[in-house]
Amino acid sequence: MNGQKQWTRVAVMALLVLTVMAAEGGKAEKQGKKERKSDCGEWQWSVCVANEGDCGLGTREGTRTGTDCKQTIKTQRCKIPCNWKKKFGGECKYDFQAWGECDLATGKKNRTGALKRALMDATCAATVTATKPCGKIPKTKLQDAKKQKKEGKKRDRTQMD
Repeated sequence: MNGQKQWTRVAVMALLVLTVMAAEGGKAEKQGKKERKSDCGEWQWSVCVANEGDCGLGTREGTRTGTDCKQTIKTQRCKIPCNWKKKFGGECKYDFQAWGECDLATGKKNRTGALKRALMDATCAATVTATKPCGKIPKTKLQDAKKQKKEGKKRDRTQMD
């Protein structure tokens, strides 16, 4: 019985040694594959092109160079968010400040935005400026003038009666 326990221990130890050796051998093969992949250059991606319109789902094409590369061109699915400011590039997102005061000479107001995030290798400006028409001028003066007209009409009516 004692001899049987020793054989069991020896068999278990041998099995463990074989398992460890097999695991290390597999790692060596994987490292060899990684070394071969390093012959290939980094993927260079084009901008995302929407399938329909100027936002939503689309595709981008990637290319790389290398003598032993099996794959040098591939296509990847991508998405251009529809709520981003397309004027500044559909792949660039900016944090905008509040709108500035209205420039009465031009009739426009401005605000600047700092780059918040760029999608996949997009080339974006660090800051951008947006302009828009001032819109309606506050009605404080117009409302005062209307009140005076109404009061004048009331006086005229009371005099006629």
